[in-house]
Amino acid sequence: MEDIEKMDVSLIENCIFCKIIRKEIPANVVYEDDMVIAFKDINPVAKIHIVVIPKKHIESLEKVELEKDGKYIVAIHNAIQVITRSLEIEEQGYRVVTNISKNAGQEVKHIHYHILAGEKLRKYEIIF
Repeated sequence: MEDIEKMDVSLIENCIFCKIIRKEIPANVVYEDDMVIAFKDINPVAKIHIVVIPKKHIESLEKVELEKDGKYIVAIHNAIQVITRSLEIEEQGYRVVTNISKNAGQEVKHIHYHILAGEKLRKYEIIF
């Protein structure tokens, strides 16, 4: 049991998003409150590409425990509204995406949402 606890601590310590939350790695922060931080993606796929994460390490949407973590999901959605309104993109439109696990393209095992906007976005493509 002790090894599992050490592994969990190591995972969080090595999580790039946890390091951004702790200010160990710089990020171009566009929004922050007690529960959420949002920053510009370093490899944008749209003119506007912002990553929104909770200030708690949750691996993915599949790992959310609603009774304990629901407030973080609500806070993320609130932050998305605040950000999109401050960028004045709520009328022209934007896309919110979260990838879950490797087949969906999740690269960082810390739940995060992408806000994509600033141009007409392509429709989703499924690769077989």
